[in-house]
Amino acid sequence: MEAQVEKVYVALGNELQDGFKTLAWILRRWKSQPISIVILHVTYSISGKDYVYTPFGKLPASSVSDEKLKVLRRYEQKKMDNILSKYVAFCGKVKAEILKVEQTDESIHKLILDLISGLHITKLVIGFTFIKSSSWRMKTAISVLFYIHEHKTESCELFIICGGNELFLRGENDQRIQEDGKGVMVAKKKDKVSFKFMLEKMFLENRHSLFGSPTKKDSANLQNLWENCVQEMEIYYQQLCSNLDVENCDQGNGTGTSQQPSPTEAIMLQINGNPNMSPAEKIEFLRKTISETRGMIRMKKKEAKENADRHAKAERAIYLCERRAQELDVQIKEEGDNRRELNKELDTEKEQLHEVVNNIEESRNKMKSLIELQYELSHKLHMSKMAKSQAEVQLENEVMKRTDMERKIEVLRRERDVFQRRIEFCRQQDATGTAEGLSELSCRLREYTDEEIKQATNEFSERFRLKSGSDLSSVYKGRINHVTVGIKVLNSANGLSQEDFQAKVKLISNIRHPHLLAMMGYCFQPNCTVFEDMHNGSLQDVLFSFHEKKNPARDLQWQDRIRIAAEVCSALCYLHMAQPKPIIHGHLSPSNVLLDHNLVAKVSGLGLNQSYDESHVGWDIRALGILTLNLITGKNWVDEAMLMEKAGLVRVLDEKAGAWPLDLAEELVSLVLRCLSVNNGPNTDLRMVTIMEELCEIRKKADALIARGGSGLNIEGIVHGEVTNEVPRVFLCPIFQEVMKDPHIAADGFSYEKEAIGEWLRLGHNTSPMTNLKLEHNIVIPNHTLRSLAQDWHYKRSIPYP
Repeated sequence: MEAQVEKVYVALGNELQDGFKTLAWILRRWKSQPISIVILHVTYSISGKDYVYTPFGKLPASSVSDEKLKVLRRYEQKKMDNILSKYVAFCGKVKAEILKVEQTDESIHKLILDLISGLHITKLVIGFTFIKSSSWRMKTAISVLFYIHEHKTESCELFIICGGNELFLRGENDQRIQEDGKGVMVAKKKDKVSFKFMLEKMFLENRHSLFGSPTKKDSANLQNLWENCVQEMEIYYQQLCSNLDVENCDQGNGTGTSQQPSPTEAIMLQINGNPNMSPAEKIEFLRKTISETRGMIRMKKKEAKENADRHAKAERAIYLCERRAQELDVQIKEEGDNRRELNKELDTEKEQLHEVVNNIEESRNKMKSLIELQYELSHKLHMSKMAKSQAEVQLENEVMKRTDMERKIEVLRRERDVFQRRIEFCRQQDATGTAEGLSELSCRLREYTDEEIKQATNEFSERFRLKSGSDLSSVYKGRINHVTVGIKVLNSANGLSQEDFQAKVKLISNIRHPHLLAMMGYCFQPNCTVFEDMHNGSLQDVLFSFHEKKNPARDLQWQDRIRIAAEVCSALCYLHMAQPKPIIHGHLSPSNVLLDHNLVAKVSGLGLNQSYDESHVGWDIRALGILTLNLITGKNWVDEAMLMEKAGLVRVLDEKAGAWPLDLAEELVSLVLRCLSVNNGPNTDLRMVTIMEELCEIRKKADALIARGGSGLNIEGIVHGEVTNEVPRVFLCPIFQEVMKDPHIAADGFSYEKEAIGEWLRLGHNTSPMTNLKLEHNIVIPNHTLRSLAQDWHYKRSIPYP
C-alpha cells in the first residue's frame, strides 16, 4: 500500500537565495517521506499611502501616475512570477504548487492563522525573510512569529527557518527567546516590568556596601526616603510609558512592541552600562534623576493649574450658553405657534389650489385625448401614403424582376445550349477518361486468385452466366472489391498452353483505347480474363431484343447511333494502325459492341487466339458497314436495293430513333454502301482512317443540328414522358464511372469524385482526364449544387444515395 503524500506549506520571501535554503531544508527534513510542497505567496494591493520602487528611488504611490503605477505593478508581478517559477523548479521531482493569497486590511499574523484553520495545515514552514519582506521591523517580526506560535492550532507544526537553519521559540520567566538549532539565542522579547522592582533589586543589592550596618532609626528614615523617591519616579515612569505607547501606536501598525527601550530600561542601561560608576555615584545619579523628575512634575502641576483655570472659564462659558439656549427655546416655541397658524392657512389655500389643479387636469386630459385622436388620424393617413408608395415601389420592382427574369431565362437558355454541347463532349471523352483512369490509377493489371474468381461468380453459377461466347469460353458477371466486372473464362478445350495464355494476356493488356473494352486483370487457374462491366449490355440487346417488352428509355436516338458508329470506327482504326503490323478484329458484330451507363460504345471480342494478317483488313471494314446499317435501320438485315433511292431509304429508317435528318441519313448510307463493296472488288482508296474522317464530319453536323434544335438530355431522367432509374451521366465520375459522393470541380471545368481527381493529381498528372489539356492549377472546389441535384434525384426515386 502506497504511503499517503503529505502537504508541507511554506511561506517564502522575495530573497531568492534564502528561499532556496529554506526549500533545501524542507527536502532534507522530509527526504524519507512522500510530500508535496505548497508555496504560499501573499500579494499586496498598493494604496496611495504605500511606497513603490522606481529607477529614481523609493517614492510614494500617490506621486506616481496610474499608467506608470500599472507598469511598475506588472514589472513587480513579472519579477515575483519569475522567482516563484524558480522555487518550483528547485523542488525537482517533488511536486510543488503555488497558492496565491491576496492580503486585505487584515494583519499578516491573522491572515496566516486564517490559512492554518481554513486549509487545515498540519505542517507550516515560515522563512524569516517572509516576515521581514512584509515591511515590519525586526522586533515586530519576532512578535509576529511569537503570536502565530501561541495562537496556532495544536495540529499544526510550525517551523521557522533563517539562512537554512531552524529557529526555536520558547518562553523563559518574563522573556521570550528565539534560538537556532544549536541553542544559540538569536532574539528575545521581554515583558514590561515595574520600575520599582528594578530599583529595589538594584538598591537592596548595593545598600549594605553603601551604608554598612545601619541602625533601626536610620533604616526607617532611609526606607521612607526610598518610598517617596520610588513613588515619584514610578509616577514619572508611568507617564513616560503612556506617552511612549501613544507614539508607538502612531508609528507602528498595531502588531508587536516598540523598538525604543522603556524609560526604566534606559535608566538601568545608563547605570549598569558603566561598570566604573561607584555605588555613591549611582545614588547621586538617581538623586539627580529624581530632582529632574520633580522639576518636571512641578512643571506638569503648573500646566494642570492652567488647565484648571481654562476649565473654569469653559464652565462659565457653558453656563452663559445654556441661559442663551433657554431664551432661544422660548422664542422657538413662540415661532412654532405662529408656524402652526400659518400652516392652517396654508392648508386652506392648498385645498383651493387642489380644486383648481383638478379642473386644469380634467381640461388637460380632454385636450390630450383630442391630440391623441389627431395623432392617430395623422398616423393612419401617413401609413396609407407609405403603403401606396410601397405598392408603387413593389410594382416597379416586380416589373424590374420580370425584366431581369426574362434576361436570366435567356442567359440560362444559352448556358443550357453550352451545357448540352459539353455533355456531348463528355460522352465522347468518357470512355477515354475511364480507360486512362483505369490504366494510370491501377498502374498494371491485377492477377486475381482462383478463390476471388469463384467467389465473384458463386462457383461459376449459371445464375451469373451472361452468355457462352463459344464452345471455347463462357462469360460471367461478378463483383470483386465492390466493383461489378465481367469475367471471361476459357474452357480447357481451347488448346492454349499456359505460355500462350500469358503472352496473349500481355498483348491485350497493352491495347488501351477509350472504345475498346479494358481488361482489369486475369487469373491463370482457371484461365480467365476480367473486364470492366458494361451496364447496358450489347448493341444487339438494345436493337434486336423482341422477346421481352423493351424500356422506351433504352431506344437509341438517331444522334446516339451516329455517335456509336463513330466510336466503333475509332476503335477499329486504332487496331489497324498498330505497329509493327495491324491488329484485325475479325468478327465485329452488334453482340461484340457493349454500352456502358451513358451508352458509350466499347468494342469487345478481341480474342486470345487471333491469327489474322494485314490482308484481312477488308473484313473489319465490311463488318463496320453492316453494323452501321443495323444502327440506321434497326434491323438485322435489309435489301441493299432499297437504299439506292430516297423513298426506299425513308421506309427502312428505324422510326424508334426519332426523326432522322434525311441529308445525314443519305451521307451515312452512302458510306455504308462503300464499306459493303469492299469484298466485291478492289478498293484501295477506302481505308479505316478515311471512314473515320467521314464519320467524324457526319457526327459534327449532327451535333450542330442538335445544338440548334434542342437536346434530349433531362437530368431528372424523364424520356418520352416516362420516369427511368437510369442515372444521368452528369452525376457519374468520369474516372470511376460511379455516382459521385463528393463532387469537386477541377481547373478544366469538369466535376470528378474527390478521391479520384486527388489520386490523379498525386500520380503527377498535370493534364485534364477529359480533354488531355494542361491544367492551370491543381485546386479543386466542392460542387455543392451538383451534389444537391444528385441527392434530390435519388430521393424522388426512393433510391438510397451512395
